[in-house]
Amino acid sequence: MTRTRTPVEEWYDGTHPVRTTVRLFSDQRWRILGAALAYAVKHSPVWVMPVLTAEVIDIVVEERPLSELWFVAAFMTVIIAQNLPLTAVYVRFLSHSVRTVETNLRMSLARRLQELSIGYHRRTSAGVLQAKIVRDVENVVESSRQTFDSSMGAITTLAGALVLTAVRTPEFLPVFLLAVPASAALVVTMRKRMVSRNADFRRQVEAMSARVSEMTHLIPITRAHALEHRELDRLDSTLLGVREAGIRLDVLNGRFGALAWITFQLLSVACLVGAAWAAYTGLFDLTPGDVVMLSAYFVQLTGSVTVLMTLAPIITKGLESIRSMGDVLSEQDLERNEGKEQVTEVRGAVRFEHVAFRYDDATAPAIEDLTLDVRAGETIALVGPSGSGKSTVLNMVIGFLAPTSGRILVDGHDMAGLDLRTYRRHLAVVPQESLLFEGTVRDNVTYGDHDLPDDVVRTALDDANALGFVDEMGGLDAVIGERGSRLSGGQRQRIAIARALIRNPRVLVLDEATSALDATSERLVQGALERLMAGRTTFVVAHRLSTIRGADRIAVMEAGRVVEVGSHGELVAAGGAYATLQT
Repeated sequence: MTRTRTPVEEWYDGTHPVRTTVRLFSDQRWRILGAALAYAVKHSPVWVMPVLTAEVIDIVVEERPLSELWFVAAFMTVIIAQNLPLTAVYVRFLSHSVRTVETNLRMSLARRLQELSIGYHRRTSAGVLQAKIVRDVENVVESSRQTFDSSMGAITTLAGALVLTAVRTPEFLPVFLLAVPASAALVVTMRKRMVSRNADFRRQVEAMSARVSEMTHLIPITRAHALEHRELDRLDSTLLGVREAGIRLDVLNGRFGALAWITFQLLSVACLVGAAWAAYTGLFDLTPGDVVMLSAYFVQLTGSVTVLMTLAPIITKGLESIRSMGDVLSEQDLERNEGKEQVTEVRGAVRFEHVAFRYDDATAPAIEDLTLDVRAGETIALVGPSGSGKSTVLNMVIGFLAPTSGRILVDGHDMAGLDLRTYRRHLAVVPQESLLFEGTVRDNVTYGDHDLPDDVVRTALDDANALGFVDEMGGLDAVIGERGSRLSGGQRQRIAIARALIRNPRVLVLDEATSALDATSERLVQGALERLMAGRTTFVVAHRLSTIRGADRIAVMEAGRVVEVGSHGELVAAGGAYATLQT
């Protein structure tokens, strides 16, 4: 029976980064074991060569037979040559393990971002989230790789040196073991400050990423208002923060490394002088080869312990990124759809029953006691001053926001009990700023359903008044540029309308779909919208009279409440709030 793997985001715990890291690699344990064994053998020349070098020196000093020299030379050649094939084995095992964890982490972050509520995304900078997927995952991968490479080299060298020293010159083993507690004391002393400095540096980099993301989005506005220097000044202060945090971190790491190096170089000198003195006085019956071997081993030992010590900032950096990703992977502000009722068909009747909604950071409700019954196939326009709650209502229709109290019914079913993913398959949104991506016209129109035949796509473009300019661009395979940069605002809107038509939605949301267009583009888009709205339940938010006067009903909102409902003619004749808006 195949064991189902639990998704990373279901168990990820950023508050316990070491435990989480171990579990991330648990599925790769056999490959990691294979990598460790391959590394231990391929790295063996490092700790075997001092013994063989000592043997060569003793053969010369003691004038032993040359056959022994040739045998040692042959053995040296063999253990050096094996490094090539075993390095390939090691790299393949380790790379597969690390790259698999990297892919799983990025996919888990992407899945969780798709599951998190729209409210979370509005609270959190896109630049910060991008840094977690790109930079934090890269930190974990590189920290893991460097830690494994360096620690395996250090540990195998330590083990080999200590074992061979114990066999050949056991009298010097206690001297070697003094290096271990010295290194541990340094690590304990420095670790706490490194954790703090790494966390500070990560926060500064995330702030920089958010600032750069914001700056790139604002470039057209910045350029139009000649505010380039202001934006550069804002970025400069952020970059200075990153620089100062980076300098503090680098200085601390530098002091840490220097202290380690000085400590172990002094110990190496002491070992060399002590071994030479013992050989000179005949204290431990050491040969000249033993003196060379002990000196080499102590250099290796101190170097290995230094390497293990310098891993502390690398490990700390990786663990800090594990904590950082926990901000997303452990976030519980999710849109939960599992186990809820599947929506297979929608007629389009939507009813608000005493609905209220308050944003987390707001002092007053955005929507208060809203009751509104929208019939299937009806077009209802929402009008009112800014902040009256129009966009909040649209977001609740889409399911991005859930009522704080009251309920919303779709065809008599409470939206709170529906699988919103299946409900949205029957819904389309045309926002004020069309969200297009770099690719072809076909890719953008058929988004989510790439198998549609060309004639269906062309019909949708024709109904959206877009087929003419698409053919002029080169047809369905014409590339529209990043965010539709090759298209005008009206052309982008018509591509978005064609995308909505392809979906054949039963519920349609139009959020200021024509507000940013010139008169000519508006006429073309309005004609496309009329074909799109025909027979569908449509919620419209617009300021232009031409967009809303044809609605079946108009709901006038003030301070989160509906104060008037009726047709354009009825509301004008009533002389109330709607009539005031027209003047």
